Formats: sequence, C-alpha cells, structure tokens
Amino acid sequence: MTVSIAPGAARACNAVAMGCTATLCAAVMLALAPPVSAADAPAKPKSAATGKKELESRAKGLAVGQETAQRVSETQLSIADRVLTGDAACEFNQTVSLWPIADQPGHFRLTYKKVAYTVIPEETSSGAIRLEDKKAGVVWLQIPSKSMLMNSRIGQRMVDGCMQAEQRAATQAVEAAGHYKPKP
Repeated sequence: MTVSIAPGAARACNAVAMGCTATLCAAVMLALAPPVSAADAPAKPKSAATGKKELESRAKGLAVGQETAQRVSETQLSIADRVLTGDAACEFNQTVSLWPIADQPGHFRLTYKKVAYTVIPEETSSGAIRLEDKKAGVVWLQIPSKSMLMNSRIGQRMVDGCMQAEQRAATQAVEAAGHYKPKP
C-alpha cells in the first residue's frame, strides 16, 4: 500500500526524536497524512429534494425528446401518405419491413437483419420517396419500380432490388404493356 506523506508529517517525525523507532514514526506519518483520494471517501446520501429534482429533470428531458421526435412538417406528412409499407422482398432472399409507428405521425419503423431504425420522410427534388434515420445513417429510397436501403455515411447500398406488392404489380403491368424489358 502506498501512502502519501504530508510535508508536515515528515518534520513531525524528525522532531519526535532521532532514535524514534520505525513503527512510531510510521504512526505519526499516518496520523498527519491527508486522505488518499476523494474517491475513497464515502458518498453523501442524496436528500429527497435532490432525488426529486433529478427525476423531474429526467422527465422533462424525455418529454422534450419525444416532442422533438414527433415534430414533422406538413410536407413530410404529405410524403408519408405516399410511403409503401409492409414487407419488401429484396435481392438474395433478404427482407426489409417498413411499418408506420402508431403514436408518431410521419414516423416509420424499418427493420433489416434484426436491426430496427426509426425513419422519417425527407423532401427530394426527383419525387422519389426518401426515408431517413440521420442518427443511424440509413436511407430508404422508394421509386415506382423498386426500393433500396443505403448507408449514407459510406455511400453504399445495404440491400437493393426490394419490392413491395404495389411495386411488383406496377412493374408487371409495365412489362405486360411492352414498355419495359428487364435486363438479362
């Protein structure tokens, strides 16, 4: 065990006597030594008022967080009305699920490979549907013929060729009309 020695303790030990034994000198040093660290001191119990204030502060923080999460512009809500929801069959037998969140208009729960993201609509200049979770860095893009999930941080597709029932029906109708020929 290492003990820090206060400067006054060493002087006091020398003042006791020159022939002082090591035990007596150590006892004097320990008696005059400051506490080793503040972390070793026992924690003061919190008063009921302090605990109540902390709980109120946390509750306010949660309320602000939920309010912020629920703020979606009118434009985003109009985009949300056009979002195709349900399970989308993707390339390599993968699935992406996209469902609206009941208590949060304009918010959707996107699930891919057992990971869930909360996505909200973002405006695009092309008219494509873009749902984004900025915190996680994922983007779900829907166009009439397919959907894809992107990792926006590294600019790569996570999964492509996803189609919901409506997209499949639209693609088949275009193919049947002879206006579209898929690449071999």
